[in-house]
Amino acid sequence: MRRVLKIGGRAQGDPQLVTLIALALQRGDSIAVVHGGGDEVSVLQRRLGLEPQFLGGRRVTSPEALEVVRMVLSGAINKRLVAQLLSGGVRAVGISGEDGALIQARVTDADYGRVGGDIVAASTLITLLWSGGFIPVISPLGRDAEDAEGAGLNVNGDDAAAAIAAALGADELLLIADVPGVLDDAGKPIRQLDAASAQALVASGVVKGGMAAKLEAGAQALRNGVGRVRIGNLQLITDAAAGTRLVTSPVPV
Repeated sequence: MRRVLKIGGRAQGDPQLVTLIALALQRGDSIAVVHGGGDEVSVLQRRLGLEPQFLGGRRVTSPEALEVVRMVLSGAINKRLVAQLLSGGVRAVGISGEDGALIQARVTDADYGRVGGDIVAASTLITLLWSGGFIPVISPLGRDAEDAEGAGLNVNGDDAAAAIAAALGADELLLIADVPGVLDDAGKPIRQLDAASAQALVASGVVKGGMAAKLEAGAQALRNGVGRVRIGNLQLITDAAAGTRLVTSPVPV
């Protein structure tokens, strides 16, 4: 089974992470990991005197902020996560979406600065790593397809994972956070969500920020042919019933 795992910043520090990925690999899964780390980006920005800015749960990235994003995501977090996996016996290789033109995008909304939209991913580098027995650990940056010199762009991690899953024809995309799923207004996980129900949750304010971005990315992945999308915590990796499953057809009442 081909699976793409997007792992949020808080989930990366969970001691279960390496064990669960190792178990999935032993089961025969081919796994690509896309990681986030926005909290750490914000911390370093503030240390450098740059106040983080967000619109609708997505980071606004100035040229100066892009350099911080690179340092934190492609440097500190990527290599730390690779080290954790290697120590647990997982043959991990850290790469950026800029490497091998894995992720290409363009600026679609100037309000967000150097942030990529219309994301297109390539599968070649990932499948080459898989064929050698490695799992790629990918930081979500990309090349600007409209810039002759291929300038870098910050790419939302969920969107990057969705594009990579589509390029691979993945059987499953897992959007992993520190909550057991998409929560209703009573704080309880929702088992299944169709597009209309997800939009209603966002419109009502029950779901917002980063979780709203996950719903949008998950819906895009389904439209682009990914077999299944689930949102939840690390239990998604080994428990097929865990989390909130996004579906294309309306959920029966």
